[in-house]
Amino acid sequence: MNVDASSGSRVSLTERDEAFARFALAAAHDAGIAILPHFRAPLDVEDKGGSRGYDPVTEADRAAEAVIRTAVTERFPDHGIDGEEHGRAAGASPFTWVIDPIDGTRSFILGQLHWATLIALHDGERPIVGVTHQPFVDETFVAVNGRSEWRRGEALRRLHTRRCARIDDATVATTDPRHFRTARQASAYTAATEGARLIRYGGDCYCYTQLAMGLVDIVIETGLQAYDIQALIPLIVNAGGVITNWKGDACDRGGDVLACGDASLHQTLLRRIEAMTAARDDE
Repeated sequence: MNVDASSGSRVSLTERDEAFARFALAAAHDAGIAILPHFRAPLDVEDKGGSRGYDPVTEADRAAEAVIRTAVTERFPDHGIDGEEHGRAAGASPFTWVIDPIDGTRSFILGQLHWATLIALHDGERPIVGVTHQPFVDETFVAVNGRSEWRRGEALRRLHTRRCARIDDATVATTDPRHFRTARQASAYTAATEGARLIRYGGDCYCYTQLAMGLVDIVIETGLQAYDIQALIPLIVNAGGVITNWKGDACDRGGDVLACGDASLHQTLLRRIEAMTAARDDE
């Protein structure tokens, strides 16, 4: 049992996490209201720069994050917040809300659809709630209490990854192959894609949602931040997939990420990545 700080009542951890998920879902919808007036409209775009090259940010990103941060501060004043645009604010409790107001800003500024608001709740050990919301198509992915769901309006579907043990049968998704800049990164990318049936680019967070839906088998990325990935970790895991860094360890702080719908394929790719990156190091 746990005490609900907002009411003083005693609730189970399951009920508590369901309440957290409902809050995140409502906050994501409110953020979408702030975002949509800027979508496919004249927009000032600022380049934040960085090691991955062009990194755009817009007034929609900042406005959406402000909406979510205000909601967290009012509802959970002792919780921490870690957002892409407005930084980190430590809390008095172990809980931290991790926010990417628009994941896929490059797609957003082009009027494309592969972008969404990401909200995760980290309990000090792992992300326990993940919400991914695309307001233009009114599509939402919710992960909590061991299940992953797709929602649109009144429609709801439980998500499950598909079995795919062989890379020859696999579909791979990654945002941009140019992100794999170093020799080590390029070797890992080759290890995860060589021999695959199909490779597609440009998905950002949608790479992971499509894996959870059983439409993609492998996602490999590098250079991610915590806010890029935390909402997507429980989505993959609850749907039956595996998501780690390239060494098989936790990836909730970002960095190098490998996700697979099939656990045996994930193990195969970890071995391939280790072998190929080691061979490159020996050259």
